Amino acid sequence: MSLAEIKKMPYQERLYWMEELWTSLCNEQEPSIPSWHRNVVEKRLEAIEKGRAKSYTLDEIRRMK
Repeated sequence: MSLAEIKKMPYQERLYWMEELWTSLCNEQEPSIPSWHRNVVEKRLEAIEKGRAKSYTLDEIRRMK
């Protein structure tokens, strides 16, 4: 089914199928996280905890474009 076909469905029907899809995903085993990805996340969390991470406001991000 294409996105165009989905968009043609009535709102309530799309909502119903979205809930069904979400429920089916929640009942499955979580995919494993690759070790390289876990390492990246751990390093970023450590930088945040040690105050070495730089954060930006939404306005600052918009000015970067």
